[in-house]
Amino acid sequence: MNGLIVGRYQPFHLGHLAAVKEALEQCDRLIIAIGSAQYSHTRDNPFTAGERYEMVYSALRAEGIYDRVNIVPVIDVNRYAIWVSHLRSLVPPFNSIFTNNPLTQRLFSESGYEVKQTKVYNKDKYSGSYIREQMINGGDWRQSVHPVVSEIIDRFGGVDRVRELFYLSGQVR
Repeated sequence: MNGLIVGRYQPFHLGHLAAVKEALEQCDRLIIAIGSAQYSHTRDNPFTAGERYEMVYSALRAEGIYDRVNIVPVIDVNRYAIWVSHLRSLVPPFNSIFTNNPLTQRLFSESGYEVKQTKVYNKDKYSGSYIREQMINGGDWRQSVHPVVSEIIDRFGGVDRVRELFYLSGQVR
C-alpha cells in the first residue's frame, strides 16, 4: 500500500518527521507532497520548493528512511473541486492519505480514498508559524527542527529572510 501526506513544510520540523515515521509504519511507500510549491519569499511561505525539498530529503536521509519515500513538489490549483484529481495527476499512485486537516479529509474521502490521521506532536512547539516566530524574535527555533534542517536553513540565510519578510510585511511587533 502507498500512502500520501501533504504539507507546506515551512520549515520541515520534528512534528512533520514524527508524522512521516508514523505513516511509514502503516504503508509500504509514502509520497510526501510539498504543497504550495509555487510560493516562496512571503511571510507565511518564506522557503522555496527546492529548499523545502532539501529539508525533507536531508532529514529523512539522516534518519535512514528515505528509501521508502517519494517527495513531489505540488503547485496549488486553488479549486477544491479538482484538487484531488490535480494531486493524483502529479504524484505516484496511492491508496490512502494521512492528514489531520478536516477539509482534506472530506475531499479525499469523497473521492474514495482511505483517510488516516496521525498524532499531533506537540503543536505548540512543532508548527511552522511558531518556528518562524522564534526566528523573528531570536528564540530557540533549532530545538524544533532536525539538526540537518537547521544547517540547511543557515546555509541559505533562512533566518534573515524570515525576519526581512516579516518586517517588510509591515507586521512589526
